[in-house]
Amino acid sequence: MTDKNVNPDDDQADENRDDNVDERFADIVGDVDIDADQSATDSPAPEELSRESQLEALLAERTEDLQRLQAEYVNYKRRVDRDRALSRQSGVDKVITDLMPVLDSIAMARQHGEVEGGFKLVVDELEKVANNHGLTSFGEVGDVFDPNLHEALMQMPMEGVSVTSVSQVMQPGYKLGDRVLRPARVAVSDPDPNATSADESSQADGESAQANEDDETPRNE
Repeated sequence: MTDKNVNPDDDQADENRDDNVDERFADIVGDVDIDADQSATDSPAPEELSRESQLEALLAERTEDLQRLQAEYVNYKRRVDRDRALSRQSGVDKVITDLMPVLDSIAMARQHGEVEGGFKLVVDELEKVANNHGLTSFGEVGDVFDPNLHEALMQMPMEGVSVTSVSQVMQPGYKLGDRVLRPARVAVSDPDPNATSADESSQADGESAQANEDDETPRNE
């Protein structure tokens, strides 16, 4: 049974309207790739990857800066320590150099027996301070002459020496640690010919006595 109130033109308009909606929907979603959108949702966005790479590069750069700064600090500390040690040693050298003439005077006074009483206490303390800083004196009569340690000012023969030796000390030498601050000023003696002959005779006598002992040793047959 047909509804007499239904207008055929209205039905046609509704159908046309539905067709227009379908066409508009197809136009809207026609360029959209649903699978691509799903993949994009599952993987990080390019902006996020770029940000992460930037942070990693910045971290590596800051780490290198810190390592470089630490190396520079270590080198700086070494230079400061070395300069401080050199400065301290330079100060000690200057004081000891200025003190050597005083020690020379003390040595001369001691040779003449004038170091006694209260003056002796001062001398002892002064020499103690010098020794604490590594200062030592050298140069004695009878020492073998060493051009690295002795400055020969004159020749003075001395009996009984078989090698060039110190025969008199005019001024003692000084060392600071292993470093020579001043060589000892001395007189030297060439080897005594008589002492050389006596040494050779003694050596020959010793060899002869040893040979006689070997001859007298009983042999096992």
